[in-house]
Amino acid sequence: MTKAEELFHTIAAGLPDVTEGKMFGALCTKTPNGKASTMFWKEYMIFKLDADDEKEAMKLSGAKLFDPSGMGRPMKGWVQLSGKHSAKWKALAVKATDYVRALKK
Repeated sequence: MTKAEELFHTIAAGLPDVTEGKMFGALCTKTPNGKASTMFWKEYMIFKLDADDEKEAMKLSGAKLFDPSGMGRPMKGWVQLSGKHSAKWKALAVKATDYVRALKK
């Protein structure tokens, strides 16, 4: 297990009422409403953010919208960050989880 994956598990364990699961074959965290709030994919952390937080996160160098197919169809609101920004992962995971927790099932 890489350090980045270990960090994902540590962050996931610290999020209240969140379970780990899979989405698109990637590790993810799910809120009680069954929706994913974060993913860990190929050493990247991906966060489901509201419009304001997405805008702020996209200002980070190398940030991009997650495109699981690689075909130019990124997922709206899902921001992908490399380990270069791992110091921000926990705070963004909290924001993502709070946002997704409030969404309807």
